[in-house]
Amino acid sequence: MIGKRLPAVTFRTRVRDESLGGSNPYRWEDKTTDDYFKGKRVAVFSLPGAFTPTCSTFQLPDFEKLFGEFQSKGIDEIYCVSVNDAFVMNAWGKQQGLTNVKLIPDGSGEFTRKMGMLVCKDNLGFGMRSWRYAAIIDDGTVEAWFEEPGFSDNCESDPYGESAPQNLLEKITARIDERVSA
Repeated sequence: MIGKRLPAVTFRTRVRDESLGGSNPYRWEDKTTDDYFKGKRVAVFSLPGAFTPTCSTFQLPDFEKLFGEFQSKGIDEIYCVSVNDAFVMNAWGKQQGLTNVKLIPDGSGEFTRKMGMLVCKDNLGFGMRSWRYAAIIDDGTVEAWFEEPGFSDNCESDPYGESAPQNLLEKITARIDERVSA
């Protein structure tokens, strides 16, 4: 995956717009891969589903807490992608109290499929979802890749470690240290 350009995809998002008034002031807004990744160095991670145990207890909250450390390593943004629609992603972000991590809804799974990370999770009643992975993306190109082992349809386990924010920070720090000592 290293050196691969991200696929060109349009994401259907819902954006708060107070000018609409009412109890649900959101409007549709299309965002492209370039809108999220062009001209930035970002950490992106993808997970099987919003509101699921590992995703909600560890992965998303830890990326949120460690945002400052990622910034100190030259990361501009942190994005979380999930094969969930914009309504679910917005509700999950609100429930998690996010201020740093931005959620990207991949409701149709198009981005995930084009990344080669779409798996069937019928055994859990999920349907098609993302395999858990993370990456460092520099201006739309994969700089570093962190994929959980065991990629397969209907995997009986939910591995988590490679795509943990602590692992990404450790690897980023090691690369910086290598460059400094070279």
